[in-house]
Formats: sequence, C-alpha cells, structure tokens
Amino acid sequence: MPAPRTLLLTGAAGGVGTLMRELLPAHGYALRLLDAVPVPGAPDAVVADLADRAALREAVRGVDAIVHLAGISLEADFDAIVAANVTGLHHLYEAAREEGVGRIVFASSNHAVGFTPRPRDGEPPVPVTTPHRPDTFYGLSKCFGEDLAQLYWDRHGVETVSVRIGSCFPEPTSVRMLSLWLSPADCARLLHAALTAPDVGHTVVHGSSANTREWWDLSSARALGYEPRDDSERYAEKLIAEHGLPPAGTPDDVYLGGGFTTTAPRWRAGGPDGDGADVRGPGR
Repeated sequence: MPAPRTLLLTGAAGGVGTLMRELLPAHGYALRLLDAVPVPGAPDAVVADLADRAALREAVRGVDAIVHLAGISLEADFDAIVAANVTGLHHLYEAAREEGVGRIVFASSNHAVGFTPRPRDGEPPVPVTTPHRPDTFYGLSKCFGEDLAQLYWDRHGVETVSVRIGSCFPEPTSVRMLSLWLSPADCARLLHAALTAPDVGHTVVHGSSANTREWWDLSSARALGYEPRDDSERYAEKLIAEHGLPPAGTPDDVYLGGGFTTTAPRWRAGGPDGDGADVRGPGR
C-alpha cells in the first residue's frame, strides 16, 4: 500500500510519542496528534481521553492510518488498566471502523509474554508465535489488544500490526535492556514498515533493534520490510561495569519481562507518560 500521508499519533505527549513525533515526519507523514494532556509545542494537538468516543471519532476522521501509543504504560489497578487499555482501545477501534481507517499500528509490549523464559546461549530466539504469558495486568491488557486487533481484522477488515515493543529509549539503561532495546530511529523505521507493508491482516512483530544480545526473533518484522540499523552492544561494557550481570535465578536473568514478573513499577495519574509502550521504569 502507498505510504499514508496523514497519520493519527495517539499518546503523542508520552516518551515514545515524543520521539516519534520528531522522527516520523522524515518518513513522509503529516501527523495529527492526540493525548489526554497538552502536547508540548503542538497547540493544534487534540486533547482528549480514550473514554471520549465523540472526540476520538473526530480525531480519526480523515486520517490514513493510526499509530496507537496511548494508554497506561506501567502496572496499575485492574480497573484503571481496563478503562484505559481495554475499553479505551475498543473505543479507538470502533472509531477507526466507523470512519473507514484501514490500518492501525498497535503498541503491544514484551510484557504480553513476560513470563516466557529468556533464551540461553545456543538456544534459538523466542518466536513471535510464543503463547501469551503476561506478567502484569498491564501485560494482560496487551494480550487483549492483540486479540482485539485479530477480531477487527477477521470481522471488519481493519488491518493491524501489533508491535511488542521491548524498551524504546535513546539508549539502554540496564543490562537487561541490551537484549530488548529498540532505538528511537529503529522504532520509526519499524513503524514505517508496519504502515506501508501490503496485506498485513493482523501481524504480530517483535520490536527491537539488531542487538547482538537479542532474545527474540525479528523475522516477522523483517518480513514487513523493517531493516534495523542499531545495536545495543556499544553500551554493554559501560552498563555491565556499572550494574554487573543479573544474578542467576533472578527475574532479570530468567524472564523476558524481568522485574515486572515480581515487582512492576506503578503508573500514577500525571506521572509516567501513559503512552502504551515500554518506555520507562526499572526493568523495562
């Protein structure tokens, strides 16, 4: 499909949203921004909550595609997660269906499979077909999002690429992140591939850079045309010197989700950015 010209970017004030609103225009997109809080430097951004169905439908109207980063991005009480990441996501998909938007890129997370054991030396990377094993209510909401995307493709013909984002920061901040880091530039490349690849139906991909210490398989992302260029290895010596390797048997050593499997950082209103992606907090 030709590159969409007008793109709705939800969660535009968040960590990943801020990075993408700076990087995606270079790939040929005119951005329409949406967040529950004002977007710095963007007075025309739509300020609306995912509960506001009328505002969502107005924001969706006339766009070619949607990159959905909005929602709660850390662990929270179940009811809060459901309101933002389950009911709010349903509202977005309904708005897209009603307005005839044919492609959504959904920010899923490694925490949808967080209790999956990480591969050891000599073992194959974790495939994208690995069963859901959420490590939190947050991760559970990402499992729901992937299934909702499948439903809307099968029933309504709305295509989605669900990107299980690892850790999208300017640079990794922990030893665990060396295996799951997604550089901002590679994130923009991956989103562009997800927006332009033909006939995606509902496709799940892992979202990380070409890391030497990679834990999961990027083949479905590469099949979309994604060509990662960055590698976390240049940060490895410094991070290992500062933090040491995770002790054997600890969550960071055993599971993809790391510390989220035991003590996940908590979201608070007005605190972490709520951009729906894996962007901050210990163990991200």
